[in-house]
Amino acid sequence: MRAKFLLNPRAPFALARQFQAEGLPLATVFAFASGLYFRGKIAYSRRFAPPESGDVVRVITSNAGLVDPEKIIGPPELIAFGTTQIEAGDETYHGPLRRHARALRRKLGATTRVILLGSIATPKYREVLLEVFGPHLLFPSEFVGRGDMSRGALLLRAARAGTELEYVPVEGAILTGRRARRVDHM
Repeated sequence: MRAKFLLNPRAPFALARQFQAEGLPLATVFAFASGLYFRGKIAYSRRFAPPESGDVVRVITSNAGLVDPEKIIGPPELIAFGTTQIEAGDETYHGPLRRHARALRRKLGATTRVILLGSIATPKYREVLLEVFGPHLLFPSEFVGRGDMSRGALLLRAARAGTELEYVPVEGAILTGRRARRVDHM
C-alpha cells in the first residue's frame, strides 16, 4: 500500500518526488514501504554493522537476491519487486537469493557468522540460507514468538540503546514459541 504512494508520479511529498526523479536507497524505500519492521532492521544493521566496520549488510528481495541497502532504486525496480512472490518453490525468487548467498559465502569465508534479521519461522528464505551458510547462520534468540512489528520494535530499541542482541544458530533452533513479551516503543 505505502509503496503505491512512492510509485504515484503525482504524489505531493518530497520523498516520492525524489524517488520519481532520481531514485532512493533501497533501505529508504523499504523502510517507508514497510514501516516499523524494516526501519528496525536497518537501524540495527547500521548500528552494529556500520559500513566502516567492513561488515556486509544485505537485504533479501523478491527477485534480485541479496541487495546492498544503499543501492539506488527507482520505480522500475520497485515495480519489479512486486512481480515475484517470496515463495520457497519460486525459482525467480530463490534462484537469485541462492546465487548471491553463495557468492557472499565465498567472499566472507565459510566460517563467518551471518546474522538473519528476518523471521526464521517461515522456510521462504530460511531453507536457502541454511543450505548455504549452515551452522554459521544465526538469528537473535529474542525473535522467537514475535511477529514482524514486535521484531521491528525490538531491533529499533536495541539499536537506540546500543545493546546488541544475543544470537543463536538457526540450524536446530526452536522456530516458533509462546508469544513474546511486548516491546515498549521508545
